Amino acid sequence: MEMRAREDIEIGEDITPPIPPLSYALHHSFLHSHCYSCFSPLPLPLPLNSNYNNTKNHHHYYYCSPACTTTRVVSTEELHILQSHPHHPFSSDLRAALRFLQSHPDDRIAVYPQNFSWINHSCSPNASYRFFLSPPPPCCSNSTKLRILPQHTVLTKDDEVCQDNGPKIVVRSIKRIKQGEQVTVTYTNLLQPKKMRQSELWSRYRFICRCERCSASPPTNVDHTLQEISSANLDASSLSSDQNVYRDYAIRTLTDYIDDAITQYLSFGDPELCCEKLEILLTQGLLYEQLEGREVKSQPTIKLHPLHYLCLNAYTTLASAYKVRASDLLGLYSELDEHLLEALDLSRTSAAYSLLLAGATHHLFRFESSLIATVANFWISAGDSLLTLSRSPVGSEFAKWDLPIANPPLLKCICSKCSLMDNFKAILFHSEAQNADFEDISSEFLDCVTIITQKVWSFLIHGCRYLRAFKDPIDFSWLGTSKYSSLRDVQPHLCSTAEGPGYTLQERMHIFQLGVHCLLYGGYLASICYGRHSHLTSQVQNILDCEECLINDSHETD
Repeated sequence: MEMRAREDIEIGEDITPPIPPLSYALHHSFLHSHCYSCFSPLPLPLPLNSNYNNTKNHHHYYYCSPACTTTRVVSTEELHILQSHPHHPFSSDLRAALRFLQSHPDDRIAVYPQNFSWINHSCSPNASYRFFLSPPPPCCSNSTKLRILPQHTVLTKDDEVCQDNGPKIVVRSIKRIKQGEQVTVTYTNLLQPKKMRQSELWSRYRFICRCERCSASPPTNVDHTLQEISSANLDASSLSSDQNVYRDYAIRTLTDYIDDAITQYLSFGDPELCCEKLEILLTQGLLYEQLEGREVKSQPTIKLHPLHYLCLNAYTTLASAYKVRASDLLGLYSELDEHLLEALDLSRTSAAYSLLLAGATHHLFRFESSLIATVANFWISAGDSLLTLSRSPVGSEFAKWDLPIANPPLLKCICSKCSLMDNFKAILFHSEAQNADFEDISSEFLDCVTIITQKVWSFLIHGCRYLRAFKDPIDFSWLGTSKYSSLRDVQPHLCSTAEGPGYTLQERMHIFQLGVHCLLYGGYLASICYGRHSHLTSQVQNILDCEECLINDSHETD
């Protein structure tokens, strides 16, 4: 079972019309907040009228309109599941399966038809997909032809007819696909090394991936980087004879340590302790004797490659945890004092980790283009963090302390050296991304952000020893050179509010300019993956509209 391209397909093009599900059911956690038929959010609290409340089923589910009450008729068996086990974790699965069996008694169980369900997995996919809960926009209409077909199978006209019920799915190319080439998507997180991907795929889907990336020998550059560790000051004679066992044990220990730190943040609400633990791990590493339970004279340490997948997880968590800590301080204190100065330090550290994460994953993206969706998310997050820092209320209060800061004229900070803004406007208001210019746009973007970053990076990383080891969070060409050794010698030194460089007007303008670039490029990549009407491109538009960067009256109807 596989799907192949009927024709040559360029990057960033829809290759299916909106595909409806064979069966679908609202997740049990949304039974009281979304329409049971179309999944649309309901106004809360619910008004007391028949459009929403369904007295016959004792309020186990709700509809958004009289029309939806007729499009989704609940069977006696389904109502029994709702009444007996409304919050069971498998309630929605059972209801979806029940609906499918009632409507397709002779077919094998699936959620979507073969137009989508026969698209296989790859760890280096050439396509992605997106869902539409509401009616798809005009650019994704049913008139879009199906550009893929099963191997050795000819689809009939009826196979291409798209119905109007249920959340629809659209498949889109993220690479150039040749006629006859198999179309693939990913079933797992691509920023994991091969062993973790294989384990997850087997656990969930019971198959061993043999895609080009997994079959590569030696491992691809990306997979090698995602799992590389270093043993500083450790002689080969000190290692156990089984290198693989040693490496696996080291990774398990490091993973447990990072998971424990993240749990402190997510489960126990202690972002400060989480930051402390992760910073110590990144800067100090783990002592070899902690792994082997024995003493060694040289006190070697085990450290992760700065682009190791555990480091990427740590950067993601630190960016979020520092942001929460800054937000908490701003919520507690209103007058400028040491607490608000600390909030500024935390905000800039959060922005620095977001920028490092975007730059690191972009470096991997250069070797594995299927990471485009992940990279789009990280650039958008970095841009949002930088804009949040640029408009921080702390900065506007610095003048009271006779520090050289004022609110910058943000509209005058738009870069005139690249076409990102014009390109993004064209995507939003007129057409899809001009993907033939992808390489030029990416090169233009990297040139601009590299120049701007050099002007603000020292300010963003002040007080954080681990980040100070990165001379440039965008250019990672120094990896594998003698400069990489500086990261191995970093000593633990937590972020502090020690007196540092002033937050000048010029720095604030550069930070804003950098944030806009990151948002625009992330939005551009998102439009390739998901189209111009995706939630990510809308998120970028909304953020920039708040900054008055885009002119809303230039919208045109499709």
